[in-house]
Amino acid sequence: MRTREAKTATEVELLEAWLASWPEALAIWSPYTRLNEPKWSFSAAQEKQDGLEQSFAAIRINDHRILISLRQIQECGLQDYSLEILAHEIGHHVFCPGNLLEAGRALTIAHRALPTVEASAAMVVNLWEDLLINDRLVRVHDQRHAEIYERLNRRTRSSTKLWGLYMRAYEILWGLEPGRLCRVELKNSEEGDAHLAARMVRVYGKDWLDGVGGFAALCFPYIKGEDQEALRKEYRALFDTNNMGEGCEVPLGILEVGDFEVRHPSCDPRIVGRGSASEDTDQEPSSETQESATSDSIGGGPGQTHEPFVFGQVLEALGLKMDSHDMAVKFYREKALPHLIRFPTQETEESQEPLMEGLEPWDVGHPMDEVDWMQSVMVSPRPIPGMTTVRRSWGVMGGQERDRVPLDLDLYVDCSGSIPNPQRTFSYLTLAGAIVVLSALRTGARVQATLWSGRGQFDTTAGFVSDETALLRVLTGYLGGGTSFPNHILRKTYREREEVERPVHILILSDEGINTMESDDELGNPGLTISKMALDKARGGGTMVLNLYRESFLRCPFAKRVQELGWEMFAVKDWSDLLAFSREFSRMKYGRGKARQS
Repeated sequence: MRTREAKTATEVELLEAWLASWPEALAIWSPYTRLNEPKWSFSAAQEKQDGLEQSFAAIRINDHRILISLRQIQECGLQDYSLEILAHEIGHHVFCPGNLLEAGRALTIAHRALPTVEASAAMVVNLWEDLLINDRLVRVHDQRHAEIYERLNRRTRSSTKLWGLYMRAYEILWGLEPGRLCRVELKNSEEGDAHLAARMVRVYGKDWLDGVGGFAALCFPYIKGEDQEALRKEYRALFDTNNMGEGCEVPLGILEVGDFEVRHPSCDPRIVGRGSASEDTDQEPSSETQESATSDSIGGGPGQTHEPFVFGQVLEALGLKMDSHDMAVKFYREKALPHLIRFPTQETEESQEPLMEGLEPWDVGHPMDEVDWMQSVMVSPRPIPGMTTVRRSWGVMGGQERDRVPLDLDLYVDCSGSIPNPQRTFSYLTLAGAIVVLSALRTGARVQATLWSGRGQFDTTAGFVSDETALLRVLTGYLGGGTSFPNHILRKTYREREEVERPVHILILSDEGINTMESDDELGNPGLTISKMALDKARGGGTMVLNLYRESFLRCPFAKRVQELGWEMFAVKDWSDLLAFSREFSRMKYGRGKARQS
């Protein structure tokens, strides 16, 4: 639906002019480009509703829409640049970032290159995207983007080194005389950085995502010494990708940016070849930037694991608002998916196949989908519920093949004060739990998950469920209290369990605090008696995976007693070892081979 609130003659004339440029702006990128007509704003109230309070243009991914504030366009004196501005915004939709997944990956890469100033990652990524889009529009379509920046410079009079670097890069790209756009005096080293930025645009013009890390590393020293909030506020008028993902679902794969190391462009063979940057630009890049680019603080190593709070910052920059708990659920689910395993199943003697035995009356208390309408109409052409309606009755018969029954999972995860908060710090314990839970759900198994800490401190699902989100919310919670194994949950889960119910495997992830299992429950029942009862009624075995500080723990009286009851005990020396264990879990007892016991 078109938003056309123009009221005055000037507003109507301006809107008509911009509408006339819309088809041509679409055709600049491709004759097949299809986007909804922009949403136009003429008042501050409408801009606030659309999220255009600081910028005069923006994009939204959820409805593939461009937002334009014609009121601010007039204030900036940009009325005559409809084709340039519209083509630029379309470029964000069809070129870079193009979609929310690519936008998220770009932010993830930029975070690696901007230690201590990660909050400016979205701004840096937007600067990089604008460089690529504007350069293409100027070189290929001879657009007037230099004039737009001239007008904006007269309005804002920015004096930061970052903006000077950015404007100088445009001058180099477009062959403009020095000083036309860049109003800041640059040192020789900064002039060299501007040449590197311009070279990056040409080298990574078709692989824009590959250039994000290098450009962010180039910008890093121009940001870290500045007032971050003031810097972002100064640039806000041009920040057209801010909150682009508002209203969207979190795309899967944001953290999958490959194994790479962020390099300053002066160290990038694609930019400078085998020689130095000075051979190509007659200038030397800043020594500070080169030093930062090669230090351990920039980029980390290959395969670096992002902390959950960094993932939250990326989502927030995309406009995906959610609390830390919901964010943690998304984070660990994404991290777990590449490691999913085939969860154990058990074979029964024979499969049970349904066999229709006859018809019986259907009453209003029965499910509606059980009505056999064909047979009901044969009883009476005018069905009367509860009187002439019937349903089929079913029995079972033995099949010819063995039936495979999913092995349900009862998971107990230690969350005492010695365990990190998974919503703030990456937790291998939480990730291992997520891998096993998601693997179980894939086979049709049901899972009960319990997070436990001190006496009376626990969080658990409503029994055995198949709700992935409910299970992950339990696993990503945090208690951080004392240590007391929840024997009362074991008791309640298995005390009334019947033999006809599916077998369950009980899995416990903990450390030496597992010895609290031998304590009495709140009713005075001995803990190990409850443990024995639970194993007998679960009929699927039990495993304890323990992060042990002392190898002698496996030989202590408690460890010997629980192993005699039927528990298998596996020791890991570090929580990170849980990742390997979770992948081998299906072969511990029920697969083709058992995992090696520590």
